[in-house]
Amino acid sequence: MRVCHPELLPLDQQNGWQIGLPVVAQLQPLGTPGHRAAALARWRAIPGYLNTEVSNLREGIRTGFVQPKGNAQAVLEQIDEILELPVDRSPLSGLADRDSTPGFRDSVFVIVERQIVPAVRRYREFLATEYVPHARPTTALSDLPHGVECYRARVRASTTLDLDPTSLAQLGRQQMVAIQAEMRPLAERLFHTSDFPTLFDRIRQDSTLMFHSRDEIIRTAEQAVARAKAAMPRWFGRLPRSDVIVDPCLPFEEKSGCPNSYVSGTSDGSRPGRWRINAGVDPPQLKPPLEGTAFHETIPGHHLQGAIAQERAGAHPLTQYLFFSGFGEGWALYAERLADTMGLYSSDLYRLGELDEQALRAARLVVDPGLAVQGWTRQQAIDYMLAHLMYDRQTIESEVDRYIANPGQATSYMVGRLEIERLRQEARTRLGRAFDIRQFHDRVLESGNIPLPVLRAHIESWLDRATKGAMSGTRQ
Repeated sequence: MRVCHPELLPLDQQNGWQIGLPVVAQLQPLGTPGHRAAALARWRAIPGYLNTEVSNLREGIRTGFVQPKGNAQAVLEQIDEILELPVDRSPLSGLADRDSTPGFRDSVFVIVERQIVPAVRRYREFLATEYVPHARPTTALSDLPHGVECYRARVRASTTLDLDPTSLAQLGRQQMVAIQAEMRPLAERLFHTSDFPTLFDRIRQDSTLMFHSRDEIIRTAEQAVARAKAAMPRWFGRLPRSDVIVDPCLPFEEKSGCPNSYVSGTSDGSRPGRWRINAGVDPPQLKPPLEGTAFHETIPGHHLQGAIAQERAGAHPLTQYLFFSGFGEGWALYAERLADTMGLYSSDLYRLGELDEQALRAARLVVDPGLAVQGWTRQQAIDYMLAHLMYDRQTIESEVDRYIANPGQATSYMVGRLEIERLRQEARTRLGRAFDIRQFHDRVLESGNIPLPVLRAHIESWLDRATKGAMSGTRQ
């Protein structure tokens, strides 16, 4: 990844400091004098951190490593929304709401008002006057120095496999065909057509298929998570001790900075894992994808995998906390499919939505290398996804901007899912009647988050031992 110089490209409308620091405000330990002092010290350090960000971005301008203009403009708009809020309602003041010790709340407000807000204003001025004018007009990573080499490195860093852009795009198209074949009978049963581009346009315009209130979104999400929790013992031998909750994102994030995501809890269970759900309804959200997203982010997806990784006694910290996207996102996408086998989807509409979620990950294999190194325009990527997915235009535009800002990462989901499924089929074939889905899942998860080649070696080693043991038992 060194060829990419990521330190010069920290500007990101979905993962930048303007998104991360409000999350830190909700996670920073409080409740004791030492914790409060550490929290205030961290908050006093934020202006220096922002100054460093500006220095790195300025060096990026000098050396030609800059983000696209649209992405920079999106960050500028997010910062403007933060600055419009009074200090006592600012997401940067989130510490103040979590500890009622006399004086602490006032101390937070003083730091935010006198130190952080002025630093944010300086950062905002730099973006508006220096960065946006120098941001690159194209979306292609290949327009940066060593961009083609960088893209291959980013794909390898995300998937943990060495894959070329052409093979990724071909895999994506193959998977899209297979997924649409699965979708066809459901679409015929629900809507009496399988003309997907026409059907997707129809779904986007049908208000009965949309959520119209935050409460309805949150309630549906919580019900899905509850069903998954109840079903776990039949599919997994080892279950996490820590809980997971649905945690709606802040309003300023909903437009472009809150793609549903998981925030891990603590290994001792004192803080639960959190599904940061985008519950915004302006415009209204489509219903069908929500349950698949729930199982992806919580159980049996990210929370199950991440909590088990953290809770393993004596495990090396790298395998407890390090995140390889090929394994982690591959597992979460596998979990969406597994949830259908487990009977967790509440209706055929949500099952169709889950297949659309799979189609999204297939589309990413086509669109991501297309944008990065194959000459696709932003509009071309949007048009492809509109033709193959039921997502609304605003969501698809946000997705495409994500791939532009963070090339390569989006390819990891489908690549990882297919590898886990291949290993499951190998285990089923080699073990025959002795195959136990709970045992397979426990073997996949027991080493924490690991590169896919390491997972493959681990599972094959387990199968070698299991089959040799069975043969030995037969001879005896």
